[in-house]
Amino acid sequence: MERREFILASSGYALSALGLPDMDSITRRTKTALPGAVRVGQGEVAAVRHMVKALGDSASELGGGHARHLAVRYLTQDVALWLEGHFTEATGRDLFAATSQLVHLAGWMAQDEGDTPELRGLAQRYYAHSFRLAAEAGDPELSATALRGLAVQCVDLGYRAEAIQLGEACVEYGRHLDNPRAVAYYEATLANAAAQDDDRRMATRHLALSETAIGKPPAAIGDSWAAHYSPGRWAHESGMILSRLGDLDAAEDHLHLALDIHGLDRRRTRAIVLADLGGVRLRQGDVDGAMATWSEFLDCADGIRSVKVQAALQDMRVRLRRYDGVPEAQELRDRAARVTG
Repeated sequence: MERREFILASSGYALSALGLPDMDSITRRTKTALPGAVRVGQGEVAAVRHMVKALGDSASELGGGHARHLAVRYLTQDVALWLEGHFTEATGRDLFAATSQLVHLAGWMAQDEGDTPELRGLAQRYYAHSFRLAAEAGDPELSATALRGLAVQCVDLGYRAEAIQLGEACVEYGRHLDNPRAVAYYEATLANAAAQDDDRRMATRHLALSETAIGKPPAAIGDSWAAHYSPGRWAHESGMILSRLGDLDAAEDHLHLALDIHGLDRRRTRAIVLADLGGVRLRQGDVDGAMATWSEFLDCADGIRSVKVQAALQDMRVRLRRYDGVPEAQELRDRAARVTG
């Protein structure tokens, strides 16, 4: 996808929509459903939420490439009919919110499945649509989380200014939420975007704000991904921000913390943290430590269909070429070549 097209689809489209959601649209839908439309209640809402959890758990364990087609099929063949059905206003808002989560999950799956123009385009369209559904439902946390998906995609693709803009929008939403984990989620997003833009001052300030927020008692666990932003996930993300800023000792400490905290026991997540820790150790000159960590990474990585895991495998192989005379390095490269995903 061309840079100009991406900017229009992500930054411009999502941010211009901030002032556009029609908060009465669900009310109108309760009065204008077509004859023969299915009746929808809280049972259907609960079903969508259950599927989001089940599919999300699978993707967290095995990567976004494993079950995306199931999420899309469920969305198009089941949930789409409910969105056009008969429902009360309260049920409609709950249904749109739950569907926003499902669409966001589909976007994350597409983004994690592979680094192709088609999958990147799918991911950004899903995130933008997730935002519009959340906005119609009147859920600022889900809206901000959808924008975060676009911000992270901009970071991954190197669109620095757009990532900053979207990260700032997430933080603005977070200021109005009584959920410290959501605040930490969005502040860390902006810190990451700023670090990628080599803005140390902004990155450091927002990283500190995210640390303050993640240290507060969590609000009641909700449905948004932001509500599940754990201290372990924060430690991993902050570790990589610190690595980008050149503070390798602090980065290593944070990555060790991420591995030690309960909640990062999903194979995909743990594999990525181990890969990142190996890279940080190598940059510190700890070659033996890096290879030992990468050996653990390979134990986790086999069978995971994730573009991040595949990128980490390639990065490791390339970095180990300088140690061709070291048997352990060649063994790791040989193992990496046999990893399936």
